[in-house]
Amino acid sequence: MSKRIEFAEYGGPEVLRWAEDLLAEPGHGQIRVRNELIGVNPIDWKMTAGHFGDTLTLPGVPGWASTGTVDAVGEGVNDFSVGDAVIAGARGGSYRELLIIDARLVAHRPPTVSTEQAAGLPSSGVAGYSLIHHLGITDADTLLVHGAAGSVGSAAVQIAIARGARVIGTASPENHDYLRSIGAIPIYYKNGLVEAVKATGIITASADAVGGQRSVQAAAELLPSPSRAVTAWGDEFSYAAGIPWVEHPADELERTVELAATGELIVRIAQTLPLVEAATAFTLSMTAHAPGKILLRV
Repeated sequence: MSKRIEFAEYGGPEVLRWAEDLLAEPGHGQIRVRNELIGVNPIDWKMTAGHFGDTLTLPGVPGWASTGTVDAVGEGVNDFSVGDAVIAGARGGSYRELLIIDARLVAHRPPTVSTEQAAGLPSSGVAGYSLIHHLGITDADTLLVHGAAGSVGSAAVQIAIARGARVIGTASPENHDYLRSIGAIPIYYKNGLVEAVKATGIITASADAVGGQRSVQAAAELLPSPSRAVTAWGDEFSYAAGIPWVEHPADELERTVELAATGELIVRIAQTLPLVEAATAFTLSMTAHAPGKILLRV
């Protein structure tokens, strides 16, 4: 019998509970992964809180990101073998010791990528890659990244920098040194976001890693067309402005892992907690004060 974190009702960190998880065998096209580390992402606590609607079969299990080793292989799987080190980008359900997942949602973990880095790549790192891919960023661009110090935003910054773009990032003052360290130009916008961006020059694209009215209004004022803006968090403001929600290419996990393997993408790690303390991890993530990715050790 293995263990998992589950929730039997929608709510905050208090609804999470430590529970037994029945051992199941992978089906056709699936593998079973023995998790080592799990990445905590905002989508985890947003889904647990019911932000995306009352659509889950309860009890539910949060989690979109983990890394571990293949424990069993189902029929029809030829790319993975028992013992392989892998990175799993599940669509929910990662907060458990043993994860059954479609093989198409899994990538091999290169030896140059640590388990800590690997656990931080699915969801947030992948979202950062997809923002840059969606915009087709090149060395001719000056990109504005909203929420540039967060897990999604910092991934977008680094990938854009690797493509030769000039990057301007919004972040709180305490994160400005970090933004400089990864190649971005931080801006202080207390007296007006649009004015602060204009002071740095003309931007050609905008990637929004946080959502909300402020970033949408800035993109509308700074860009000639919403087609050069994209958001990781579609909301009523981006919909009204015609700013698209990011499209996710089928190979996004593999491409993100490749960037991590070459050192072009480095995940900032804030803290690692045991899986049983998932509620604490939720609380830290919800405050947005953790300087980097929060991980859960299995």
